[in-house]
Amino acid sequence: MFRPLDKLLVNPTRLMIVAVLAKVENCDFNYLKKITETTQGNLSIQLKKLKESGYISIHKSFENNYPKTSCSITKAGIKAFEDHFTNLKNYQDLKL
Repeated sequence: MFRPLDKLLVNPTRLMIVAVLAKVENCDFNYLKKITETTQGNLSIQLKKLKESGYISIHKSFENNYPKTSCSITKAGIKAFEDHFTNLKNYQDLKL
């Protein structure tokens, strides 16, 4: 029996964000913007959705009088990411 894929992680930008954050302790906004090749506005929206779902945490601070945003993945985010790929693999292993 197949489990549904995580609707939040089907979006390529959100999947890439979670994949990056799963590999590092934290990551700043500008790096995520560069790696996802998205606009500042779109990235902000995707980060907000991931934060609201509990998959990531967002930390805002100032560095040399400039705002700095960094993100990190939560335990729930790691579990969702791992489950998403396990469920996806089940589709790949389908025997017809």
